[in-house]
Amino acid sequence: MANLKKTIIRGGLETVYFTGMHHWLRPAVGGVGAILTLHHVRPARPDGFQPNRLLEVTPDFLEGLLRRLARARIDVVSLDEMHRRFIEDDFRRRFVCLTFDDGYKDFLRWAYPLLRKYELPFAMYIATSFPDYFGELWWVALEAVIAQNNRIGMVINGKDQYFECATVREKRELYDAIYLYLRSMKTEDEVRRTVRDLCACYSVDIVSFCRGLCMDWSEIVQLAADPLCTIGAHTVNHMMLRKVPSDATVRAEMEMSRAVLEAALGQRPQHLAYPVGDPTSAGPREFRIAAELGFKAAVTTRPGVLFKAHRDYLTALPRISVNGEFQQQRYLKVLMSGVGTAFWNKFRRVSAA
Repeated sequence: MANLKKTIIRGGLETVYFTGMHHWLRPAVGGVGAILTLHHVRPARPDGFQPNRLLEVTPDFLEGLLRRLARARIDVVSLDEMHRRFIEDDFRRRFVCLTFDDGYKDFLRWAYPLLRKYELPFAMYIATSFPDYFGELWWVALEAVIAQNNRIGMVINGKDQYFECATVREKRELYDAIYLYLRSMKTEDEVRRTVRDLCACYSVDIVSFCRGLCMDWSEIVQLAADPLCTIGAHTVNHMMLRKVPSDATVRAEMEMSRAVLEAALGQRPQHLAYPVGDPTSAGPREFRIAAELGFKAAVTTRPGVLFKAHRDYLTALPRISVNGEFQQQRYLKVLMSGVGTAFWNKFRRVSAA
């Protein structure tokens, strides 16, 4: 099913590109700019089982993107500059913002030198439990549990169930099924508890992944000193906030993340990214709380380009995912033109529900 979905999306992007639709529809659906989302940047890995590959792109692909942006008739701007353009209604030129979520170590080795080379501003959203090394990258932990075992047992709907996962295909199918099951849960606590139980059963240290994958505070401090860099808040525990019942907890996740970053960096973050960021993870309550806390802007992962109308929804901004499963520059051209996301959004320009 997942492969079929990828094939359909890829076919749609190819059709739009090779028919030239992204050129002639752009004036109608291209908006004023776009925010790009990235996570990992690192060389391609040979492993057959990589269920989180959508979260990583290669350095070569990133450099191709940065080179194209540097030469294009589009401004690559900071989040503060994006905010200014909205407030002052200054849309003489289209713009793009580059954002990286979570703060992975591979950014420093592979992405940062390229951003410096092309002198392009960027933002890094930090979940503060990650550099503190007690955060839970549960989607990575789930991958490790399945990768390291040929048979998995877990309790589903009160019953013990067992799944064979000896082959790469079985592992992929099992990961997709468990991931969807986790995402269907009503609360964040249920998700975390289920993954912790799996990790405990199969001797996977869920908190070890932060130490191996995430930047420490000294690295973040060094990065924040670069004028090209904007550090934004990403909550404390990387929670899917819409699955958190308590308004007070949601507010604390946002505000404490900002307070910890301010204490570490000496500068109060003005921008926020909602973890996961899709409609099941961030909605009207979260958008309202972010605005009440005074964030200049907050970003989702809802697909879309930016329109002038987003001035009234600055804490519910869409982004375009630079997806590791679709590493073709032509696909990004289609998405940044606004055509691909226009079809996805049924030509609605703003969605904050």
